[in-house]
Amino acid sequence: MGYAVLRTRAAEGIDAPPVQVEVHLSNGLPRFDLVGMAETSVKEARDRVRSALINSGFEFPARRITVNLAPATVPKAGSRYDLPIAVGILAAAGMLDERALAQTELIGELGLDGTLKAITGLVPALLAIRNETDSSVIFPAACVPEGTLVDGIERYPALSLLHVFHHFSGTEKLQALAEQAHHCAPRQVPRWDDIIGQQPAKRALLIAASGAHNLLFVGPPGTGKSLLASRLLSLLPELSIEEALEVAAVHSVKGLTVEAQTLFSRPFRAPHHTCSPVALTGGGSNPMPGEVSLAHHGILFLDELPEYGRRNLDVLREPLENGHICISRAQGQATYPARFQLIAAMNPSPTGDVHDGRCSPDEILRYINRLSGPLLDRIDMQVDVPRLPDYTLSAAVTDSHQDSAQEAKTRVSEARRVQWQRQGKLNNQLQAGELAEACQLSARDLAFAQRAAAQLKLSMRVFHRSLKVARTLADLDASVQVGRSHLSEAMQYRALDRLIGQLSSS
Repeated sequence: MGYAVLRTRAAEGIDAPPVQVEVHLSNGLPRFDLVGMAETSVKEARDRVRSALINSGFEFPARRITVNLAPATVPKAGSRYDLPIAVGILAAAGMLDERALAQTELIGELGLDGTLKAITGLVPALLAIRNETDSSVIFPAACVPEGTLVDGIERYPALSLLHVFHHFSGTEKLQALAEQAHHCAPRQVPRWDDIIGQQPAKRALLIAASGAHNLLFVGPPGTGKSLLASRLLSLLPELSIEEALEVAAVHSVKGLTVEAQTLFSRPFRAPHHTCSPVALTGGGSNPMPGEVSLAHHGILFLDELPEYGRRNLDVLREPLENGHICISRAQGQATYPARFQLIAAMNPSPTGDVHDGRCSPDEILRYINRLSGPLLDRIDMQVDVPRLPDYTLSAAVTDSHQDSAQEAKTRVSEARRVQWQRQGKLNNQLQAGELAEACQLSARDLAFAQRAAAQLKLSMRVFHRSLKVARTLADLDASVQVGRSHLSEAMQYRALDRLIGQLSSS
């Protein structure tokens, strides 16, 4: 009787828990049993592995084969277990020395001809192996672009099962990937200097970039709301290596291409308003990440916000507050990171403009009420983007210095540096208990802020978010203490609330 044990990794959200692949060959009628909480896609490995072994020139054992994927408490899905099962059968049959397999983890899908095919979720597996063990890893050569992203681990890409066999038998060793110094290639992003006019909206965008605040542009069609949102990327700094790998892990699980050239670029996701709640947050029988997770450490842009529908948008409330999304299904549960910056745009009425005389106040209110109060409370800034009085094609000379992209990006970077140095996080991530220490309001300024909040009828959540915006304004002014001017400006960024109040009183 033959017995072998190999190691691989499961896929559980962006986690990759270890899995032992136990293979037992015993006497009896030929049979292939696969156990260990394996889904249908995993059990199909029996046919893939049999054909791959035969077409690679090996004799498939005419014995009873039992494969156990342990622990049984971890759900297994997909075809990533094909390679370790096939190599385990070869080891159990005495064709490979099990000791040669002890310090290597294997992961990959097999074609019927024995070639290795690409899998999803390689980046989380490589990160887990690097952080938890001192093992090397063999994976499909088709996944080399993802394999190069994670350094600090011996990585062996392989083209086929036969190449893996030669590696372990010592006939011909696989070539390990070399360590690489990752450099982000210059990314073509829309230019900040292209925006003509709209200085208040551009200042709001600068503030939002500095403190990672959520922002809503409100204005008639054609005033530049989408244009402004697309320019935010040009102000934001590149991702750190830790942030970049988190983003790469989510994209890898989703099966999206992850390349070293764009590793440090922040994601910009702009789903259409016809997308479903599951598309936004993620889901499926085997929970997969949605748009909120694909925008992790980046921007989620929602144009024509009310058109998404109230039910669709309310699923954003949890990730906006907590920075992650937990997806529960009957067959499993997954938690994905979702710390994104929400930038949204909307018209103030269903016809586009409240002043066009085509809608009554009640019709406009019904349109705005597609957005729930709790969702609007989680948007730090609501900014009016009016029509420009003049039809100009170029910026005025006096505006060129004020709109300088390099100057704006420098101010954003400096403000973010101050925030990380002071509190270890950006202002938008401050908890309620941290605001008093971060803002350092005098007694008179605190009383002013409380009176203003009471007059504007702000909820406690909006009041806290206004204080965070005021803290960012002070950081942009290089001020240690938040002053009255910062508080006043922060509380002015409630354009939609003012419009609702005007319509309600009319």
